[in-house]
Amino acid sequence: IHFNNPKAQASLAANTFAITGHGETKQITDMLPSILNQLGPEGLAQLKRIATGGMSGSSMVSKATIDEDDEVPELVENFEEACKEEVTKSSVSKETKKNGV
Repeated sequence: IHFNNPKAQASLAANTFAITGHGETKQITDMLPSILNQLGPEGLAQLKRIATGGMSGSSMVSKATIDEDDEVPELVENFEEACKEEVTKSSVSKETKKNGV
């Protein structure tokens, strides 16, 4: 989405920001000539990397992470007990990793 004349509004107490104005859907290639002068050296290097199709491993999210986040948690009847069990499991897991087991 591209805004020709954006208006920014903020509510700092609510930590909320809004950008309003007439928005148009444009391809990045259409806007590239006008945004090249706004890019710094890092942004330009990243743009070159994207253009060649080689994203670095640190900037890409692995499929395993995405799949892990998409899982729906099991429903339990007693939420407090389930929470206590989860905390206990995570603390045992941390101790196991800490001790190198």
